[in-house]
Amino acid sequence: MEAAIKTVVTTFISSSRGKENLDGKSFQKLVNKQLGGIMEDTNSSSAIKEMQRGLDENNDGKVSFQEYLTLIGYVANSLSQTKSGSNTDAS
Repeated sequence: MEAAIKTVVTTFISSSRGKENLDGKSFQKLVNKQLGGIMEDTNSSSAIKEMQRGLDENNDGKVSFQEYLTLIGYVANSLSQTKSGSNTDAS
């Protein structure tokens, strides 16, 4: 778990190039590169822009670390539900 948390933090810092927020281009690169295997529509720039708008709670056009964590939580929750559903079907 510790390694996973460190990865979440270092991925954001690396993607934002040390800044406090991800701009649109950096967010798109992060989603394409890091989440393409577990999320749909990561090759669609319009879908990623829509995702960014949904995460951007303060409407500044950027994704803060807290807003990024919202995305990570959503993805983790979706994976958990998928895995739980798969395990239930196997019983």
